[in-house]
Parts: sequence; structure tokens; C-alpha cells
Amino acid sequence: MSNRILVAAGFPLQGALAGWLLKLLANRAASWPWIPWQGPVDLINSAPEPTVTIASLLIGALAGGVLVLLAEHGYVTVTIEHDQVTTARGDSSQSVPRSAVDAVFAEGKRLVVLGRRGEELAVESKNEGADLPSIEQLAEGFQAHGYPWLPAGDPYRDAYKRWVEDMPGLPAGGNALLKARAEALEKEDEKNIAGLRKELTKLGVVVRDTDKRQWWRRVQQAEAG
Repeated sequence: MSNRILVAAGFPLQGALAGWLLKLLANRAASWPWIPWQGPVDLINSAPEPTVTIASLLIGALAGGVLVLLAEHGYVTVTIEHDQVTTARGDSSQSVPRSAVDAVFAEGKRLVVLGRRGEELAVESKNEGADLPSIEQLAEGFQAHGYPWLPAGDPYRDAYKRWVEDMPGLPAGGNALLKARAEALEKEDEKNIAGLRKELTKLGVVVRDTDKRQWWRRVQQAEAG
């Protein structure tokens, strides 16, 4: 939360400072005959004071505010209630009822809510442009509401297999989805990466990524079948 406060306050201030510095640079650039943007420079210098200074500060602060909105869009909000857990990022959110939760853990850059069969009911990841609460904050919140928190991390970590094309053991269609997802990972296509993860979940396959490599396991029901 403190990082978000710093971003919300700091970006507009930095933007205003940048606008003011740009105005000073325009004043100095007026004496440079080689400057390629002489027209805009002359326009800035011809504007009356204090109008041009106020305008430069406001425009810079507005640009900083836009950056704040973009940063906020990437933050993940985790709302823990007695009867459900809700995660939200930008315009999307998902809720998991308490009765469906078997365990919760955070490992590396991931928060995972597990179901009774070992399926991942909710997954949120910290990556470029996205942030999560700290592991300590998450642990405190889930434990305070009586959720089974796993401090040791993923209980299924030893069940994952490295995916290679056309490997056996996957349900019908699993290899095709993982191949498409591998291509999405190479392109850093976040929308398709997430969408294909959901399709794999429907087949009873859990997938995780390490340096654009995919690791998979089947949930308990799928293994029993």
C-alpha cells in the first residue's frame, strides 16, 4: 500500500517538475539556431507569464496522473472475507466461495487458491506492470479469516512435469493448448496466456511457467479417471 501511495503522490509531482524544466529548456533553446523545433519553442516563449509556467506545471501533473492510472490498473487487490475471496486486477475480478477452498499459498511471484481436488481456483501473479500485496500481508489476512494458509508453498510442486510437444499423459486437446500457450508466452501475449490457462483448467490440467517454459500436472479427479 505504501508503494501505491508513493506512486499516486510522486508521479504528478514529478510530472509537474518535468513540465517546469521543459519550460526552462524552451527558454534557453530559443537562443540555439540549430534547434529543429523552433516554432514550438518560439510559441512557448511568446506566451505571457505566469500563464506559461502554470500551464507547464498543470500539463506535467496531468501526464503524471495518467501514469498513476496506468499503474493502478496493474495492481492486484485481494479482498478476504469470511465467506469468499475476491481478487481484482484492472477491470476484471473473480470470487471464490470459502466452501470451495482447500488451501491458499503464495510462492515466488504467485498467489494461488487451491480447490479440493488440487485445482487452482484463483491465480494472481506479480509481473511487469502488476503488483501484489506482500506474502506477509497475504498470510496475515487469510489466517485472520480462518483460511488454511500453507507457509511452505505449493504442496504439489513435485507433481509437475516439464512440457514438451506431443508428450504422453495429457488429456485429449491438452498438447494443442499447451503448444498454443507456448507461442503466446514467446510473444508475451498476456491475454492468450491467461485464456489458454483457463481452457487447460477445464481439462483438469494445472500449468505454471518458469522463464517461458511450461510445467503441468493433472488434478486428482483427472488422475483417478
